Amino acid sequence: MKVLVINPGATSTKISVFEEAEEIRKANIAHSAEDLMPFAKVVDQKEYRLGLITAAIAEMGFELSDFSAICARGGLLRHIPSGTYRVTDKVIADATNAPFGEHASNLGVILAKELGDRVGIPAFFVDPVSVDEMQDLARFSGYKGFERQSFFHALNHKGMARRAAAQLGKEYEEVNLIVTHLGGGVSTAAHMKGRVVDVYNVKDDGAFSVDRGGALPTNALINYCFSGKTKEEVKKEFASCAGVFSYLGTRDFLDVELKAIAGDEECKKVFDAFIYQQCKDIGAMATVMCMDVDAIVLTGGMAYSKKLVADFEARVGKIAPIIVLPGEAEMRSLAEGAFRVLHGGVASEY
Repeated sequence: MKVLVINPGATSTKISVFEEAEEIRKANIAHSAEDLMPFAKVVDQKEYRLGLITAAIAEMGFELSDFSAICARGGLLRHIPSGTYRVTDKVIADATNAPFGEHASNLGVILAKELGDRVGIPAFFVDPVSVDEMQDLARFSGYKGFERQSFFHALNHKGMARRAAAQLGKEYEEVNLIVTHLGGGVSTAAHMKGRVVDVYNVKDDGAFSVDRGGALPTNALINYCFSGKTKEEVKKEFASCAGVFSYLGTRDFLDVELKAIAGDEECKKVFDAFIYQQCKDIGAMATVMCMDVDAIVLTGGMAYSKKLVADFEARVGKIAPIIVLPGEAEMRSLAEGAFRVLHGGVASEY
């Protein structure tokens, strides 16, 4: 059996063809700012991206009828437990109307359903960023009515957590892991016996990332909001111009690391502060599991850095062994989720 995997991002659409566990073909379709400029909303890009995907599939030598299913990255959907979900009209409505926010990933389910319907094959999505398995205690924020939200890199978290468990010779449901995704966005979560019981959502709390602020001092934030800024200006500032970018004017964390190593004091301070805050998050998640942690998993593009990993080990290595799984396995995780259903598993209901 073959599965087509679709992963739309802000500047590209990745597609892969998996035959069981093997990725046999892949393509990365780039989208320039000029290409996307005519589209007022993300959903308006549907026909544009469909055309490019169908052309890429043909160039690979496949037809849609060659696939047993299509699986796409889920977007900003309602909070749901981890799992593989069939794309239904309800999913399409939420992705199209975007009540939970616009993001390129919302297109994934729309594209998968459209292509699947053309040849009568199922469309799935797996572990969107809105996966919510948090325990009740984790939902308290400190102010009634302000419930902490579960938004994180669930797809890569779950995929890498399963790989880490296998390295430990156990099933994912048997271990307690702290997983930290270190990429353009960051997130740290407590994986307790197969459930993410708490998570730091960089949109609202936890360490800062490349361009998000994470947890910010409340009074300073209030003063900023009442400094003549509009709501849209404030949201944009802390969603894409905060974090490392606000200190150094760059989103290239590798460049920050290289300059820090070369002796740039400002870059060294920001690099060290980034690791300091990430490690504080890891320490907090260890307490969530009463210090019963089988391993700490570092993943995402930054985990390729030997210096960064060494600095993490110096700060949190005494909590538990560190397993380094650099990069991301989103395409494989999507394919594996689809094959679990195709091989007799049950698709969850959205």
